[in-house]
This record gives sequence, C-alpha cells and structure tokens, in this order.
Amino acid sequence: MRKILCYTALVLMMGCGFGKKKPNISAVDVPLTTIRYEQLFFSIDTLRLDAALQKLSTKEPFFTQDFLYNILATTPETAAKEVPLFINAYKTLYQESSTKFSSIGPYETAIKEGLQHVKYYFPNYKLPTKLITFIGPINSFGNIITIDALAIGLQMYLGKNNPIYLTEEGQSLYPTYVSRRFEPAYMATNCMKNILDDMFPLKDAGAPLCEQMIEAGKRLYFLKQVLPNEADSIVTGYTAAQLEGCYKREKDIWAFFVQNNLLYEKDPSLISDYMHDGPNTAVFGDASPGFIGQFVGYQMLEAWLKNNKDISLDKLMQTSAKTIFEQAKYKP
Repeated sequence: MRKILCYTALVLMMGCGFGKKKPNISAVDVPLTTIRYEQLFFSIDTLRLDAALQKLSTKEPFFTQDFLYNILATTPETAAKEVPLFINAYKTLYQESSTKFSSIGPYETAIKEGLQHVKYYFPNYKLPTKLITFIGPINSFGNIITIDALAIGLQMYLGKNNPIYLTEEGQSLYPTYVSRRFEPAYMATNCMKNILDDMFPLKDAGAPLCEQMIEAGKRLYFLKQVLPNEADSIVTGYTAAQLEGCYKREKDIWAFFVQNNLLYEKDPSLISDYMHDGPNTAVFGDASPGFIGQFVGYQMLEAWLKNNKDISLDKLMQTSAKTIFEQAKYKP
C-alpha cells in the first residue's frame, strides 16, 4: 500500500505562478469512480462473516486487503473476532458520517479537478481511477493512496468541534492545532498530498535548514498549482490570521534565521521547531503557526521564480533546493 501520511476566506493570498493563467483543464480526461466502501462494509452480515468478507473482496480486492490488514490491523486469524467488534464500536460514528456525508459531490469535484491539474502538468503519471471513502479507527489513517485509488477516512473529517476529537483520548491523539483541520474542506488538499508524496518522496533528511525550507516551499507550490481554487489557509494548514501574521512579520522572521546562523544548520534538534507541525513556533509567539519553515521556503522560492517564470512544474520539482537557495538571493 502506498500510504500517506494526516474554508476560511483569505484576503491576502500567496502568489500563484507569477501572473501565469490557470491552465484550461476542461478537456483533460480523468476517469474517477467513487465507491462508498463504508456502506458496503457496515452492511456485511457478521453472522456469515467469511462469506461476507469474500464477497467484499470480490468487489474491491485491493482496498479490502488494505482495509483489513493495514487500516484495521487485523490478520487472517484475528479478523473473525476483530471485524465484528469494530463494526459494533463504530456503528454510531458510521451513522453520523452517513448523515454528514450523504453526498460527497463537492469534495469529489475538487479532488477530480486536482487530478486533472496533475495530469495536465505530469501527463505520464499514472493517476488513481477510484475515490474510495471508508470509516476506519480514529487512530488510523485519514488518507491513503493504493495501487488504483485515493481513499479517504471519513472518521477524520467530521468537523473540528466533533466530540470524538475533544475527549481526553481524542486530544491525546490529536491536539486542537491538529483536530481543527478535521474539516471536509481539507479533503482535496490531503488527497493531493498523497499524490505529491507518491510522485516526489521527501528526501531532505540531513540537509541544511535553508534547503529543507525550500523543499517544503516547493511542495506547497505544487499544491497551489494543482489546487488553484483552494484557499491558502487550507493548503498551508495555517489559519488565515497566522498566514497574515507571517506576511506582516516576514522581514523579522527572515532576520531571525540569518542573525542566529540557522540557515546552514543541520542539527535536527535545533531545526525541528521550524520544520514540524505544532500549535505555534515558540520563538515567534503564540499567534505564529507551527511549521513556519514552509512559509519561509515558499518566499525564497517566489524570489527565485521571478527569474524563472517559464519553468515547468516538473522541472521545478526536480531542481535542487541548493540551486534555488543560491540563486534566489531572497531578501524581504
């Protein structure tokens, strides 16, 4: 299994391709079949479980294997006991999701548009042909990519105020700064992150901070190109206020990294605060976002793109972060 990873209007928007027009994707053909797997799974006859699972495997062989053995973490020996237990424990959540997601049409449309953009920019990439929704354990995957599908765990999209995330156990798994993104509006972005990780696995471990930030900026730029209609607060994962604050303090943020000689730092313990998700970046205050290195990397990339406006998205993604950093001469 190829696996993941985990609307606020925004007046101040990031640059989007330096004046490039959005590509016309209306003629880009992307076959996509939506399968509501949770409906199939929660309707199985647990009194005749072997036959029911065999029937399910016949309908969806690849995903059923992923679901049983990777998402539910059962084995052929334990499935007979664990599957009925899971169905009983998650029946109420399934019913709730069935009401909330009686239709996933708007989200399917956004995901399909993202896939159309991917095919436009990367015509040789083999796209998934199925969009599968499922209900999995709350401590399991929210999004995966399989051999032929993008799969979405609806248990991770019930809305930030859903009680299941706000319990003590829920908060121990997903603090508020994480669970606030458990909104349906994040579906398309998370699906495209799966595509991005499949196409360009991140390989920046051990690189200096400046290069890690630019790699994060490149990945954000990719998402913005394939999801040009999504709000920046969605694709960045920041709140609108956090993003606006980053722009207002851009010079101060950059000065901090320069003055503290952090740009070429490689020690993970010294740079982790800037390159990982969190409630904030402590040195910049409570109102700042976590993973602020993504913002800095994107700004450096924008500086570089001013002199490389015609570069293709494919070539940009393959251009080394070191080259971009040296040529960008970023100075806010």
